[in-house]
Amino acid sequence: MLNFSCSSIFRYTHPGKPNSLAMRLVTASLVCGLLAISAAAQDNEVINVDSELVLVNATVTDKKGEPFLGLGKAAFRVIEDGKEQELEIFETEEAPFAAVILIDSSGSMEQRVSLARSAAMRFLDGIRPDDQVAIYNFDSKLSQVQEFSNLRDLVPGVYDLKASGWTVLYDAIFKAAEDLKKRPEKRRAIVVLSDGADTRSGKSATKALKAAQDAAATIYTVDMSGLNTGGKARMQNRGILKNFADKTGGRFIETPGGAQLREAFANIVKELGIQYTLGYYPANIKRDGKWRKIEVTVSNDSLSVRARKGYNAPSN
Repeated sequence: MLNFSCSSIFRYTHPGKPNSLAMRLVTASLVCGLLAISAAAQDNEVINVDSELVLVNATVTDKKGEPFLGLGKAAFRVIEDGKEQELEIFETEEAPFAAVILIDSSGSMEQRVSLARSAAMRFLDGIRPDDQVAIYNFDSKLSQVQEFSNLRDLVPGVYDLKASGWTVLYDAIFKAAEDLKKRPEKRRAIVVLSDGADTRSGKSATKALKAAQDAAATIYTVDMSGLNTGGKARMQNRGILKNFADKTGGRFIETPGGAQLREAFANIVKELGIQYTLGYYPANIKRDGKWRKIEVTVSNDSLSVRARKGYNAPSN
């Protein structure tokens, strides 16, 4: 702690030369500037405490499953590993979002690619001017067919998609999460239209999920498996898709028909527009890479909250 002032520096600079006023002013100014920089650095060190902001996007619904609006910051509690955290960021329903739509175009999706494309069109119908959406397709490889934009129409490349090849579902989710992490929007989502059968990814399901959690991305998964898919295989694939949604605070949507699918996508884009965005600097500042469990609650017991279940702390 520095206890002397710039005025004291002025008094004691060159005391034996009363006529060198200009020299004394220059010297005092330089020293004071250095002290100001030092003090600012000390202040920054105290504020940052080697901590990183954790973002949590929460969806609040009533007993009918309808989004509930109008809650204030005081209504929320965020618990990390059993300890309540102090909210530094609280944003309500007006914040824009960034989303990636992942369309499975592998061979197992034959006859259903057009249905997935129709669902993507319904999603774009509901975006607002400040929302940003990109579209990727994946089969044996991952390709971006529509860049991030607020366009409400599909680009021609989306209409050319045909089902073929293997399925790199986990690679697609991993890449989408990486791209969303670079976005300035605090609300981020990955919408997956797939039968859930990964057959060729280099990344594991665990790594894909961790990437999405690190990006604070909510995953919505739509089961596109055909009715003729075997019972055991279908249950396994549905379990994979459901896990991605549950762990990130999203929703799993069972295989619907055309009209139901379009309605489901309209509800997803509506939900993204009315989420609550919460942010906090964790009380636990250890950079140990360990899993931190998150629980979000609201003061009204009749309401339900969906939010991501946790995150992995940074590591050195």
